[in-house]
Amino acid sequence: MKIAPSILAADFADLARDVERVAHDADLLHVDVMDGHYVPNISFGPVVLAALRKRTEMFLDCHLMITDPGFYLDAFVDAGADGITIHVEVGETDFLIERIRAHRLRVGLTLNPDTPFDAVAPYLDRIDTLLIMSVNPGFGGQGFIPSSLEKVRAAREIIDREGYRAEIEIDGGIKAANAAEVAAAGCDILVAGSAVFGASDPAAAVREIRAAALSGVNAG
Repeated sequence: MKIAPSILAADFADLARDVERVAHDADLLHVDVMDGHYVPNISFGPVVLAALRKRTEMFLDCHLMITDPGFYLDAFVDAGADGITIHVEVGETDFLIERIRAHRLRVGLTLNPDTPFDAVAPYLDRIDTLLIMSVNPGFGGQGFIPSSLEKVRAAREIIDREGYRAEIEIDGGIKAANAAEVAAAGCDILVAGSAVFGASDPAAAVREIRAAALSGVNAG
Protein backbone atom coordinates (compact mmCIF):
# COMPACT_ATOMS: atom_id res chain seq x y z
CA MET A 1 0.00 0.00 0.00
CA LYS A 2 1.49 3.31 -1.13
CA ILE A 3 0.59 6.80 0.08
CA ALA A 4 1.12 9.79 -2.24
CA PRO A 5 0.70 13.23 -0.64
CA SER A 6 -0.60 15.80 -3.11
CA ILE A 7 1.33 19.06 -3.03
CA LEU A 8 -1.77 20.89 -4.27
CA ALA A 9 -2.64 21.15 -0.57
CA ALA A 10 0.87 22.11 0.56
CA ASP A 11 2.09 25.59 1.47
CA PHE A 12 3.27 27.01 -1.86
CA ALA A 13 5.31 29.64 -0.05
CA ASP A 14 7.35 26.90 1.63
CA LEU A 15 6.89 23.94 -0.66
CA ALA A 16 10.29 22.35 -0.07
CA ARG A 17 9.72 22.36 3.68
CA ASP A 18 6.33 20.67 3.36
CA VAL A 19 7.75 18.03 1.03
CA GLU A 20 10.58 17.32 3.44
CA ARG A 21 8.06 16.83 6.25
CA VAL A 22 6.53 13.82 4.47
CA ALA A 23 9.57 12.52 2.57
CA HIS A 24 10.46 9.76 5.05
CA ASP A 25 6.92 8.39 5.41
CA ALA A 26 5.35 8.78 1.96
CA ASP A 27 6.09 6.59 -1.06
CA LEU A 28 5.75 9.16 -3.82
CA LEU A 29 4.70 12.76 -4.34
CA HIS A 30 1.61 13.63 -6.37
CA VAL A 31 1.98 16.78 -8.48
CA ASP A 32 -1.31 18.16 -9.79
CA VAL A 33 -0.70 20.31 -12.87
CA MET A 34 -3.65 22.49 -13.90
CA ASP A 35 -3.89 24.86 -16.84
CA GLY A 36 -7.05 26.83 -16.06
CA HIS A 37 -8.61 25.44 -19.24
CA TYR A 38 -9.09 21.70 -18.89
CA VAL A 39 -9.97 22.29 -15.24
CA PRO A 40 -11.17 25.55 -13.66
CA ASN A 41 -8.02 26.19 -11.66
CA ILE A 42 -4.33 26.99 -12.20
CA SER A 43 -1.61 25.36 -10.11
CA PHE A 44 1.97 25.17 -11.38
CA GLY A 45 4.06 23.99 -14.31
CA PRO A 46 7.50 22.70 -15.29
CA VAL A 47 9.40 25.56 -13.65
CA VAL A 48 8.07 24.70 -10.20
CA LEU A 49 8.62 20.99 -10.83
CA ALA A 50 12.26 21.64 -11.80
CA ALA A 51 12.79 23.67 -8.63
CA LEU A 52 11.23 20.91 -6.55
CA ARG A 53 13.37 18.27 -8.26
CA LYS A 54 16.47 20.02 -6.93
CA ARG A 55 15.18 19.75 -3.37
CA THR A 56 13.92 16.16 -3.18
CA GLU A 57 14.72 12.68 -4.40
CA MET A 58 11.10 11.56 -3.99
CA PHE A 59 9.31 10.00 -6.97
CA LEU A 60 7.47 12.84 -8.69
CA ASP A 61 4.16 11.59 -10.05
CA CYS A 62 2.88 14.32 -12.39
CA HIS A 63 -0.85 14.38 -13.06
CA LEU A 64 -1.40 16.58 -16.11
CA MET A 65 -4.86 18.10 -15.93
CA ILE A 66 -4.27 20.11 -19.08
CA THR A 67 -5.85 20.36 -22.51
CA ASP A 68 -2.70 19.66 -24.53
CA PRO A 69 -0.36 17.39 -22.56
CA GLY A 70 1.57 16.48 -25.69
CA PHE A 71 2.71 20.07 -26.17
CA TYR A 72 4.17 20.25 -22.65
CA LEU A 73 5.32 16.66 -22.24
CA ASP A 74 9.00 17.22 -23.02
CA ALA A 75 9.11 20.18 -20.63
CA PHE A 76 7.91 18.03 -17.75
CA VAL A 77 10.36 15.28 -18.67
CA ASP A 78 13.21 17.81 -18.66
CA ALA A 79 11.99 19.24 -15.36
CA GLY A 80 12.46 15.88 -13.65
CA ALA A 81 9.15 14.02 -13.69
CA ASP A 82 9.38 10.31 -12.82
CA GLY A 83 5.87 9.46 -13.95
CA ILE A 84 3.28 11.25 -16.05
CA THR A 85 -0.46 10.68 -15.95
CA ILE A 86 -2.72 11.93 -18.73
CA HIS A 87 -6.50 12.15 -19.00
CA VAL A 88 -8.25 9.82 -21.42
CA GLU A 89 -10.74 12.60 -22.15
CA VAL A 90 -8.19 14.82 -23.95
CA GLY A 91 -7.68 12.27 -26.74
CA GLU A 92 -4.57 10.99 -28.56
CA THR A 93 -4.27 8.40 -25.80
CA ASP A 94 -2.30 5.84 -27.82
CA PHE A 95 0.14 8.46 -29.07
CA LEU A 96 0.68 9.99 -25.63
CA ILE A 97 1.22 6.62 -23.96
CA GLU A 98 3.93 5.80 -26.47
CA ARG A 99 5.61 9.18 -26.01
CA ILE A 100 5.72 8.82 -22.24
CA ARG A 101 7.00 5.26 -22.56
CA ALA A 102 9.72 6.43 -24.97
CA HIS A 103 11.04 8.67 -22.20
CA ARG A 104 11.20 5.64 -19.89
CA LEU A 105 8.82 7.19 -17.39
CA ARG A 106 5.96 5.47 -15.61
CA VAL A 107 2.81 5.81 -17.71
CA GLY A 108 -0.40 6.82 -16.00
CA LEU A 109 -3.91 7.15 -17.38
CA THR A 110 -6.86 8.69 -15.60
CA LEU A 111 -10.54 9.44 -16.05
CA ASN A 112 -12.99 11.87 -14.52
CA PRO A 113 -15.92 10.73 -12.36
CA ASP A 114 -18.42 11.19 -15.20
CA THR A 115 -16.34 9.22 -17.70
CA PRO A 116 -17.30 5.54 -18.00
CA PHE A 117 -14.76 2.90 -17.07
CA ASP A 118 -14.94 1.47 -20.60
CA ALA A 119 -12.94 4.50 -21.79
CA VAL A 120 -9.77 3.28 -20.03
CA ALA A 121 -10.31 -0.50 -19.99
CA PRO A 122 -8.61 -1.08 -23.38
CA TYR A 123 -5.37 0.48 -22.10
CA LEU A 124 -4.90 -1.49 -18.89
CA ASP A 125 -2.29 -3.74 -20.47
CA ARG A 126 -0.20 -0.76 -21.63
CA ILE A 127 0.03 1.47 -18.57
CA ASP A 128 1.76 1.39 -15.19
CA THR A 129 -0.88 3.29 -13.24
CA LEU A 130 -4.63 3.72 -13.57
CA LEU A 131 -5.70 6.80 -11.64
CA ILE A 132 -9.36 6.83 -10.58
CA MET A 133 -10.57 10.35 -9.85
CA SER A 134 -12.89 10.28 -6.85
CA VAL A 135 -13.67 14.00 -7.09
CA ASN A 136 -14.17 16.30 -10.05
CA PRO A 137 -10.66 17.60 -10.79
CA GLY A 138 -9.76 21.22 -10.20
CA PHE A 139 -9.80 21.97 -6.48
CA GLY A 140 -8.59 20.25 -3.33
CA GLY A 141 -10.69 19.62 -0.26
CA GLN A 142 -13.67 18.10 -2.07
CA GLY A 143 -15.79 15.27 -0.72
CA PHE A 144 -15.17 11.70 -1.84
CA ILE A 145 -17.52 10.31 -4.53
CA PRO A 146 -18.43 6.76 -3.36
CA SER A 147 -19.42 5.54 -6.83
CA SER A 148 -15.76 5.81 -7.87
CA LEU A 149 -15.16 2.52 -6.09
CA GLU A 150 -17.18 0.74 -8.77
CA LYS A 151 -14.43 1.64 -11.25
CA VAL A 152 -11.76 0.51 -8.81
CA ARG A 153 -13.40 -2.90 -8.45
CA ALA A 154 -13.85 -3.24 -12.21
CA ALA A 155 -10.19 -2.40 -12.82
CA ARG A 156 -9.02 -4.73 -10.03
CA GLU A 157 -10.94 -7.64 -11.51
CA ILE A 158 -9.45 -7.19 -15.00
CA ILE A 159 -5.89 -6.51 -13.82
CA ASP A 160 -5.85 -9.56 -11.55
CA ARG A 161 -7.53 -11.83 -14.06
CA GLU A 162 -5.21 -10.88 -16.93
CA GLY A 163 -2.06 -10.53 -14.85
CA TYR A 164 -1.44 -6.91 -15.86
CA ARG A 165 1.18 -4.88 -13.99
CA ALA A 166 -0.87 -1.68 -13.65
CA GLU A 167 -1.35 -0.29 -10.16
CA ILE A 168 -4.64 1.35 -9.22
CA GLU A 169 -4.38 4.83 -7.76
CA ILE A 170 -7.22 6.94 -6.37
CA ASP A 171 -7.32 10.70 -5.89
CA GLY A 172 -9.89 12.89 -4.22
CA GLY A 173 -11.31 13.11 -0.70
CA ILE A 174 -9.01 10.41 0.66
CA LYS A 175 -8.41 10.38 4.41
CA ALA A 176 -7.94 7.94 7.24
CA ALA A 177 -11.70 7.61 7.71
CA ASN A 178 -12.26 6.09 4.24
CA ALA A 179 -8.82 4.61 3.51
CA ALA A 180 -9.83 1.10 4.64
CA GLU A 181 -12.83 1.00 2.31
CA VAL A 182 -10.82 2.33 -0.61
CA ALA A 183 -7.99 -0.14 -0.07
CA ALA A 184 -10.39 -3.05 0.32
CA ALA A 185 -11.91 -2.18 -3.06
CA GLY A 186 -8.53 -2.81 -4.68
CA CYS A 187 -6.46 0.39 -4.67
CA ASP A 188 -2.67 0.22 -4.51
CA ILE A 189 -1.87 3.95 -4.22
CA LEU A 190 -3.83 6.51 -2.20
CA VAL A 191 -3.41 10.20 -3.02
CA ALA A 192 -4.18 12.50 -0.12
CA GLY A 193 -3.83 16.26 -0.09
CA SER A 194 -5.79 18.15 2.55
CA ALA A 195 -5.77 15.15 4.90
CA VAL A 196 -1.97 15.27 4.92
CA PHE A 197 -0.88 18.87 4.53
CA GLY A 198 -3.88 20.20 6.42
CA ALA A 199 -2.83 18.21 9.48
CA SER A 200 -0.61 19.65 12.21
CA ASP A 201 1.76 16.72 11.67
CA PRO A 202 1.71 15.71 7.97
CA ALA A 203 4.05 12.75 8.50
CA ALA A 204 1.79 11.34 11.21
CA ALA A 205 -1.18 11.83 8.90
CA VAL A 206 0.55 9.75 6.22
CA ARG A 207 1.19 6.99 8.74
CA GLU A 208 -2.41 7.09 9.93
CA ILE A 209 -3.80 6.83 6.39
CA ARG A 210 -1.47 3.93 5.61
CA ALA A 211 -2.44 2.06 8.78
CA ALA A 212 -6.13 2.51 8.01
CA ALA A 213 -5.62 1.34 4.42
CA LEU A 214 -3.72 -1.76 5.52
CA SER A 215 -6.51 -2.63 7.91
CA GLY A 216 -8.87 -2.61 4.95
CA VAL A 217 -6.59 -4.88 2.94
CA ASN A 218 -6.20 -7.30 5.85
CA ALA A 219 -9.93 -7.34 6.49
CA GLY A 220 -10.53 -8.19 2.84
